[in-house]
Amino acid sequence: MPHVVFIAPRFAENTNRYVAAFASLASAGVRTSVVSGDPDTAIPTALRPHLAAHYRVNDPMNAADITTAVRAISRGVGPVDRLTGALEQLQMPLAEVRAALDIEGMLPEIARRFRDKDRMKEVLRARGVPVARSLLVGSKEGLRTALSELGYPAIVKPQAGLGARSTFRVAHDADVDALFAQGIAPSTDIPLQVEEFIRAREYTCETVTVRGVPVWRSGTRYLPSPLETLENPWMQYCVLLPREEEETDWTRFHDTNGAALSALFGDAANTAAGTALTHMEWFLREDGSSLVNEVGARPPGVGIMPLMSIAYDTSFFAAWARLIAKDEFVPKKRVRAAGAAFFRGQGQGTRVASVKGIERAVADAGDALVEMRSPKVGQPRADGYEGEGYAYVRSETTEGAKEALLALVQNVRIVYS
Repeated sequence: MPHVVFIAPRFAENTNRYVAAFASLASAGVRTSVVSGDPDTAIPTALRPHLAAHYRVNDPMNAADITTAVRAISRGVGPVDRLTGALEQLQMPLAEVRAALDIEGMLPEIARRFRDKDRMKEVLRARGVPVARSLLVGSKEGLRTALSELGYPAIVKPQAGLGARSTFRVAHDADVDALFAQGIAPSTDIPLQVEEFIRAREYTCETVTVRGVPVWRSGTRYLPSPLETLENPWMQYCVLLPREEEETDWTRFHDTNGAALSALFGDAANTAAGTALTHMEWFLREDGSSLVNEVGARPPGVGIMPLMSIAYDTSFFAAWARLIAKDEFVPKKRVRAAGAAFFRGQGQGTRVASVKGIERAVADAGDALVEMRSPKVGQPRADGYEGEGYAYVRSETTEGAKEALLALVQNVRIVYS
């Protein structure tokens, strides 16, 4: 009977979807234990009977705390066969715990290839996978030298970033001075990656691998790119998963995707480390060439898991849980297009002052609207590009999904104060 330990830093709504997915495998002979920073009283009542154990720690992102918890769970429940978590920031700590406790799965050297974006590009370049030119710098002088080599515009971002957070486009020397004035500067302890700016459309490729073998792929397009969204706080943000599975921009990228994953998994591909759902962001240039941007060895964010569930008429939370617990995945056929709209406001305030256009947006989206969480007056301003609310849509055609997304983002207006 496989025993899985899932790290749930907090029993938040999205995290509970993963907990529920693993808990549902009890009928398939899988035991699930959970490590969290929350007390057991925060576990949803319906899930409690289906969990083998819960262990509370002070810092659920800390490898030492997780190690203590997993050792205790092993003594109380039994040996742990899989240790997992959905967050990007957890992947290195989880790898360190696996190494310390001899748990099968991704170990630190492989996890670092996914988490450390400079190491990632180094590995991909060595295998001939196309990526943007970049340099890792550890000082202000090093940053200016890198910019003189790569040229303007360029991207400055963390070595171990998350999405486009703390990512900046610099186009002039004055932009660099502005970063320094904000206290954003590389150091030996906290280096920054400087990367050439790529003018291209931005896509994703989600891939399921079982012991290193790709068995299924999907993909989305960002509208606009995450960086553009962060640079323009007034922009609404959408993710589109098209209806078509045949010859498309996405399918033409599959060979590059496979080469990149083979390089990153390396010799560990045919082990449990190579059983994963990966999230790859990539660029498509006007001349048809593609570049790998970043890769995460964990489920995608920005609503892509719900979108895949809609488009493939299945639960991808449940599918990922079964994949990790049992090395099993049953590919599904795409039956519709899906999309997500994220509502973001205008103004410089810290709270939502007004929300307009919700009723019109719902009416114009019509039957395509699947789920919607409307922003509320008084709600704190979000610190990420997902915004204060969202909506998911579906359609039998890609164009239908685009029209529904347009109806949402054209009508909903949020103002901060």
